[in-house]
Amino acid sequence: MSQDKQFYTTFFTIMGGLAVLAIILIILAGNLTSDLSDYKPKDVVLENIKPVGQVSIAGQAAPAAATQQAAAAPTAPTAPAAPAAPRTGEQVYQSTCVGCHGTGAAGAPKFGDAAAWAPRIAQGMDTLLAHATNGFKVMPPKGTCMNCTEAELKAAIEYMVSHSK
Repeated sequence: MSQDKQFYTTFFTIMGGLAVLAIILIILAGNLTSDLSDYKPKDVVLENIKPVGQVSIAGQAAPAAATQQAAAAPTAPTAPAAPAAPRTGEQVYQSTCVGCHGTGAAGAPKFGDAAAWAPRIAQGMDTLLAHATNGFKVMPPKGTCMNCTEAELKAAIEYMVSHSK
């Protein structure tokens, strides 16, 4: 019987201690969060996901926020940017083409390899330009130089061909 009494005494002491600890933690949590009474998680989420800008389409009414911002911060008209000078064939090659034509990646004819370029050169400049513009086999359209003009692509082809004869 004394073992049962000892078990019950130990059990209720531990349970009482845990209950006191739970009460202390509840009071402590209440004190720590008391100054968060004005915290509104929905407002925080909406602030974090709001768009950083709006699209305005010519001929359509601008969104209210855009017109408010435009009215609040008038700016001086800016002159249109001057068009950049066309890049040389070498510049286009070095910035875009060298990745594949410098290494022969994906079967691209290597720069300076006359044997690889000979059948391509025989097809003519129009075909080479069409392949470069529209893509050919693994080569993507414009060889990934999406801002290259047709003249710049042609210059790059002429640069590669002239060094591969």
